Amino acid sequence: MALLNIQSAIKQVQQIVRKLEPPQGVEILTYKRNRGITIIKIDDENLSVQERGYQDNSFQVSTRELARLLKTIAKREFPRSRKVRVYPLDSPYCLGIKRKQI
Repeated sequence: MALLNIQSAIKQVQQIVRKLEPPQGVEILTYKRNRGITIIKIDDENLSVQERGYQDNSFQVSTRELARLLKTIAKREFPRSRKVRVYPLDSPYCLGIKRKQI
């Protein structure tokens, strides 16, 4: 997927997550693809959010709490970034895929 403005990417990720089926997910990466946030849909209401980069954390949140958590993590992981990359994940097993580092 193309580079997206960080504010519009958060709104777009929320829309994408609503449409996903439970084992699917979304990955948000920096331009260089060295830091990111992974969101996996566990069931209709619960999500698993993993933060990789400056800090490595895992969170279990509901779909209603996702926007607030994403804004908090985005400020920490993407402090100077204005653009991010958003990739869909077919299953949690797609997490290990190496993306081209710039």
